[in-house]
Amino acid sequence: MTTSLRSTLDFLLYDWLQAEALQQRERFADHARETFDAVLDTSERIAREKFASFNRLVDTEEPRTETQPGGTLRVVLPEATHAARRAYAESGLLSAAQDYAIGGMQLPYTVEAAANSFFAAASVSIGSNLLTSGNANLLMAHGTPLQKQVFAQNEFDGRWAGTMCLSEPQAGSSLSDVATRAVPDGEGFEADPLGPRYRLTGNKMWISSGDHEMTENIVHLVLAKIPAADGKLVPGVRGISLFIVPKQLVNAEGQLTGERNDVALAGLNHKLGWRGTTNTLLNFGEGTYPVRGGAGAIGYLVGQPGEGLKCMFHMMNEARIGIGMAATMLGLAGYYASLDYAKNRPQGRPVGKGGKDAAAPQVRLIEHADIKRMLLAQKSYGEGALALNLYCARLVDEQHTGDAAQADEARLLLEVLTPIAKSWPSEWCLEANSLAIQIHGGYGYTRDFPVEQYWRDNRLNMIHEGTHGIQALDLLGRKVLMEGGRGLALLAARINATVQQAIQQPELAAHANALAGALGEVGAATKAAWATGEPTEALANAVPYMQAFGHTVMAWVWLDLALATLRSDATTSIASSQGRLGAARYFFHYELPKIGAWLNVVRQRDTTCAALPEDAF
Repeated sequence: MTTSLRSTLDFLLYDWLQAEALQQRERFADHARETFDAVLDTSERIAREKFASFNRLVDTEEPRTETQPGGTLRVVLPEATHAARRAYAESGLLSAAQDYAIGGMQLPYTVEAAANSFFAAASVSIGSNLLTSGNANLLMAHGTPLQKQVFAQNEFDGRWAGTMCLSEPQAGSSLSDVATRAVPDGEGFEADPLGPRYRLTGNKMWISSGDHEMTENIVHLVLAKIPAADGKLVPGVRGISLFIVPKQLVNAEGQLTGERNDVALAGLNHKLGWRGTTNTLLNFGEGTYPVRGGAGAIGYLVGQPGEGLKCMFHMMNEARIGIGMAATMLGLAGYYASLDYAKNRPQGRPVGKGGKDAAAPQVRLIEHADIKRMLLAQKSYGEGALALNLYCARLVDEQHTGDAAQADEARLLLEVLTPIAKSWPSEWCLEANSLAIQIHGGYGYTRDFPVEQYWRDNRLNMIHEGTHGIQALDLLGRKVLMEGGRGLALLAARINATVQQAIQQPELAAHANALAGALGEVGAATKAAWATGEPTEALANAVPYMQAFGHTVMAWVWLDLALATLRSDATTSIASSQGRLGAARYFFHYELPKIGAWLNVVRQRDTTCAALPEDAF
């Protein structure tokens, strides 16, 4: 698996995205391809030795709780989880993209994302690295200097881990219904060196890595509302603020004080997949661990009151792209497993003019056309999604190191592409996992082979970090409209530039024309959806819109990859070039034509689903 993944990453990074050119940027001037490759080599080795070997173990020995003296709970994880987390932290990958001044490598995010892909493919649920780095990055963007030094740097160093605490049992994805309260912690609360100090009470649900003993501390980033003068919570998202709530209290030097904060594990959620990660219900400030003679868990305000969601979106958007990468790598892991099986499993005989010859030897699965169809589908979904996610990572680097115009374009393109980068792999790489099971036949439905676990692990990705439907509402309801549609126009310009190049290549001209037609259909459907200006009409078919939009983006990615393949034919193997061009051809022949049905209901503002009365179901 790793050989195939590495060669694919090398092509995407160096032949397609021109990652070596990033060393011309001042921030990355100390790097060269040799340092990028060294990071990939290290990641590949740790992923193979510390993660992949234990993927089945963490699925079967899922997190459990032990009752402590006094009735409190602690989480028990396999030792392999602790060892994997240590190896990852010691590699420096948690702070890879950070400044030298705080111990980082100043690595391009493009290379960091590629390096992390090995871990997602090896065992997606071991460790809490995505959340920890996202938590620390949020604090670097919105925290005070001391919050960065005390909390973020200890997370980057690997001493502490991080979480994001948004959902509540009664609220789910509806953050406007958050009921966790934060009240000032006595006289002088605003003067605490770690930030204005509050007391929090409430319950948070679905908190990944919410409790464990892999690190000496856990930094919870918690959404809560500060009551108005009358004691009532402000309705909607405007009243939400963001707080740092450490599991263990610390001083202004970042040292543990020995005091346990009032954050208590209430229980674990037992999931279909991602079983290596604890998923928790946490109680804040309910008196399990009384602290400093007051009621409530101690938390420190991040940013301004009422701007918590604005701050948290920094982490949420990063997490959404990370989830897209996780879904992608699970899809590719299943593809590699089913490809290996198809190459080695004898099954059936080909049909000739006279029918099947029962006396002939069996052929391998991969010699059947329908098996090739399922393999090509997986390849087109997985490798295409990996390319899209790395393209988004390249936009992050552009946003941080490009000139003002480049940075602004990258920012806006990321706004439009983030819902796709999260949702498209979550849907179609899950389908890839289903096809991987199908190729294995009955064996794929057993635990003797890894493909059933990949499917179970991947099923979560359409739900967390914003469900599929929420991403669709965000895309059609906000992202394609924002700034007068400028983001959509920028994306269309980049797609058209690829079309103009590809139309000059005889073997790609038909694909280029098909993509141009698809882009026109998406544009027309966007206008038709909003023709009446009524959100309920426009958004009734937001998911089909997102599916068509995503397939159009992916067709663009594949056309651009095909162009890069033709340019690099002299430096890549004939087989890998044939594979990429074959996957592109598959996507244009079998996948892109699906957008017509999806966009038809969008254009007509079809109300079949929205208008059906409840009692008709």
